[in-house]
Amino acid sequence: MQENSSSLSETSSVAKNKHLSTKIVNNIPPQIFALLAMVSVQMGASVGKSLFQVIGPLGTTFLRLGFAAIFFMLLWRPNIRQLTRKNVFLVVSFGIAIACMNSAFYIAIDRIPLGIAVTLEFVGPLGVAIIQSRRLKDVLWVVLAAAGILLLAPLGSKMEIDLIGVACALIAGIFWGLYIIFNVQIGRAFAGGQGLALSMVVAALLSTPIGIISGGAAVFAPQNLLSGLGVSVLSTMIPFTLELEALRRLPSRVFGIFMSVEPGIATIIGFLVLHEVITFREIMAILLIITASIGTSLEGKTKH
Repeated sequence: MQENSSSLSETSSVAKNKHLSTKIVNNIPPQIFALLAMVSVQMGASVGKSLFQVIGPLGTTFLRLGFAAIFFMLLWRPNIRQLTRKNVFLVVSFGIAIACMNSAFYIAIDRIPLGIAVTLEFVGPLGVAIIQSRRLKDVLWVVLAAAGILLLAPLGSKMEIDLIGVACALIAGIFWGLYIIFNVQIGRAFAGGQGLALSMVVAALLSTPIGIISGGAAVFAPQNLLSGLGVSVLSTMIPFTLELEALRRLPSRVFGIFMSVEPGIATIIGFLVLHEVITFREIMAILLIITASIGTSLEGKTKH
């Protein structure tokens, strides 16, 4: 009898603690979760950049995607037996988009400041939003984004910017756009995040050969594995959890508007953590693309 009473007391205590933690989480504005998710992603990129000197951008990509694949497989435990031919095509396509997006982005931030790379990468989701909208008004946002990109191009100026880095950031943006399109289709084809988990495995496998060749034996050094885990936690696991909580309580379009300021956050973190200094012209370019991104989100909100 005494054991039963003790067990009931423990159960009640656990329930109270769970209720208290839920209450605390619910009292935090969802905008805070969205902001923290963006900060976490950019901090992860900063940590990743410090790894480049040891194992290179592609070695870092391999570690990030490898740990992320393990995390999502444990979280969602997808049933492989339920895969159809159509679903396999989706999973592989999504995995290719994830691998290429991350690889190109890491090569970009190895060559150009973090804030500029994130800004250029935003051209991908911006383009998807504009194409899906098909509103004449959205031409304005295209012009603003194009003006921002042109400001970053060293045309007839003494501005020094690595063109390979710019190209890789834009390529990352294209694959980010494809990521968004495939993510919607994956969400319809699979329950929960099962499709994402399988696609992350594909991405990790694709990045393995070139990641190991690029990073060499140093990839498997304990300190580098630990740093790679840190990159994956900051860039994938924490943001995923925070974004889920934000999306649970925020309309998707409002969430999109908040995410539009990510280039600004990347610029600040690049300055504070990586000591990357950017010019006034580059700041203007970032502001133009942020404005274009916010504009498409607002137009989408009005439309819906």
